[in-house]
Amino acid sequence: MASNDPSRAATTLDPAQMIADARRALFTMVGVLAAIWLIQLVNWMDDYDLGRRFGVVPQDPGRLPNIVTAPFLHWNWAHLEANSGPLFVFGFLAAYRGVKKFLGLTLLVALTSELTAWVFDPPNSVGAGASGVVFGYFGYVVLRGVFDRNLVDTLIGVVLGASFAYMVTSALPGVAPGISWSAHLGGLIGGLAGAWIFRNRAPRAAAPANPAPTTTAAPDSPNAALLKELDDLGL
Repeated sequence: MASNDPSRAATTLDPAQMIADARRALFTMVGVLAAIWLIQLVNWMDDYDLGRRFGVVPQDPGRLPNIVTAPFLHWNWAHLEANSGPLFVFGFLAAYRGVKKFLGLTLLVALTSELTAWVFDPPNSVGAGASGVVFGYFGYVVLRGVFDRNLVDTLIGVVLGASFAYMVTSALPGVAPGISWSAHLGGLIGGLAGAWIFRNRAPRAAAPANPAPTTTAAPDSPNAALLKELDDLGL
C-alpha cells in the first residue's frame, strides 16, 4: 500500500535525480579541469611568467589579491598532473550535492588555503597550485554528511577519510619539504568549515506524533448517507 507520509517520500532515493546530479557534477569538473589545463598551456607558453606574476608572495601586501589566482596556476606539467586526479575525484564528490554550493565552497577553500600560505610560508617565495583546494574538497566531503544528517554522504565521508588519511600528514609543518603545508592546512580547515556553512538547511518533514483516526467513508460506500445523517445529528 502506498504511503502519503511526506517524511518517507522525502527520503526516497530517486535514481533519475541521482543520475542527473552525477551528470551535472561530472560536466562541472570537466569544465574546471579544462580551464586549469588551458591556463597551464598559456602559462607554459609564457615560460611560467603567469605563475611568477600571479602567484602568492608571503607577507607581501601588494601580492595579497593573488590568493584568488594562485590555485589555478602550476609550475610545470608534472605539478598539474599530480593535482588533477584528486582534484577531479574530490571535486566531483563535492559538486554532486549542488553546483552553487560547489562554487561557493571553491571560493572559500581557495581563500583559506592561499591566505594561510600568505601568512605562514617563507618570505621571498612564490606559491601556486590547486593542492590547497584539493584538501578543501576532501575536508568538505568527509564532514558534509554529518551536518546534513545524510547516511549515504556520511558513509562516503568515512570511507574517504579512512582511505586518504595519509594526506593529512602533508598539512603538518616539516613533514613534506618543498610543499606548502600551510596551504594544505588552510584548505582543509576551509573545507571542514564549508561542510557547516553550506549544510542543508531545508526543514525535515515529520509525521504527527499521535495521528487522529479517521472514520470518513469513501464517497461510493453504501454507508456514506447514514454516516452523514449521524454526523448532522451530532452522533
